[in-house]
Amino acid sequence: MNVRRSAAALAAVGVLAAAAPATAADPSPSPKVTIPSGLFGKADPTYDGVWRQSLALLAQRTLGYRPATSAVDWLVGQQCDKGGFAAFRADTAKACEGKGGAQPDTNSTAAAVQALQALGGHDGEVRKATAWLKSIQNKDGGWGYSPGAPSDTNSTGVVIGAFAAAGQDPAQLRTGDRTPYDLLAKWSLPCEGAGAGALPYQPDKKGKSAANADATAAAVLGALGKGFVTEAGKAPEQGYACANSDKPLTPAEVANNASAYLSDALHDDGYLKSVLPGAEDQPDYGNTADAVVALAADGWGAQAKKPYAWLEKNAVKWAQQSGPAAYAQLILAAHAVGAEPRTFGGTDLARALNATGPAPKAATHTEESGKQNDQDSGTNVWVIVGVGLVAGIGIGFLYSGRRKKQQP
Repeated sequence: MNVRRSAAALAAVGVLAAAAPATAADPSPSPKVTIPSGLFGKADPTYDGVWRQSLALLAQRTLGYRPATSAVDWLVGQQCDKGGFAAFRADTAKACEGKGGAQPDTNSTAAAVQALQALGGHDGEVRKATAWLKSIQNKDGGWGYSPGAPSDTNSTGVVIGAFAAAGQDPAQLRTGDRTPYDLLAKWSLPCEGAGAGALPYQPDKKGKSAANADATAAAVLGALGKGFVTEAGKAPEQGYACANSDKPLTPAEVANNASAYLSDALHDDGYLKSVLPGAEDQPDYGNTADAVVALAADGWGAQAKKPYAWLEKNAVKWAQQSGPAAYAQLILAAHAVGAEPRTFGGTDLARALNATGPAPKAATHTEESGKQNDQDSGTNVWVIVGVGLVAGIGIGFLYSGRRKKQQP
């Protein structure tokens, strides 16, 4: 669920597991781009403006804040006439999709839907955006990054989450007789061999699939029909055995197979590694946070503890360099495992996120003790951090024969 899904530049050159924005610093803005006053972050928003804004607003709302009107208005103003959202519209007076206009994409649109739905009061914008997403669903049941692009697991997962957040059943999203769940089941790797239970970003031109951990995390949320913020799932009572690959997989089986893969990929080091050329041995913080959210959402909370602890120890500097979307990801990961984001590795993630954009409005919350606390708009918000939420590489685990027990 990191900034990579809005990286149009990376998508354009075919970088399948585009994770670069999640590992890059948040530099000074490009001299060619004026940073709008309502936007979170100071980096050039050309490739991730709507994505990072949506995550920031969603994280604030999850913490109980009421985001600033200027921040919400900026996001609403980015919507194209037909309902989609582009990564960034520098000039909203120009129509989208035309010559020289911004091109809407599924990832920016799905993130905006989830944020606007959580904020409330934007039913019209949400309906228009989901109608646009439905209009560009591929014949295989999934979605690609841009209209007409081949389906990929990450885009399909985040779009499913948008429909689920908007109260629409993803199982009813059909093109012919295909649903997005059919695509995820088809792409789930068999229960034996490298990458067992995982999903690819998308099969290669020859139809072969390679396990991709971040795509697998996105598939978990997609198969569960969950968005970025969710209630935690229930762990399998008797452990989990990989579903037979010679039978049609149910969405629950896709999710559990994928969770077993992620559990194994994270077992030794507690983090996923980058797929970027020259950085293969480096940790991928954003994709690790995705995996934490996916495991928790599927009820594999025990397996999410080690990577979350690793993030607490190591990810603050990454977030400081990467900006608002990174802070939001860590807040949502904390929410997923029921941890307190205000004491994340000694850092108050809420304060850090709020400092990157317009200050949210004051809010009051009830603690677990039932006492209320007054809060200002800057940092003094105490919240109940429930259990919930959301979508790299990893080395797949091997099954002995067709079935292997995985204790969640």
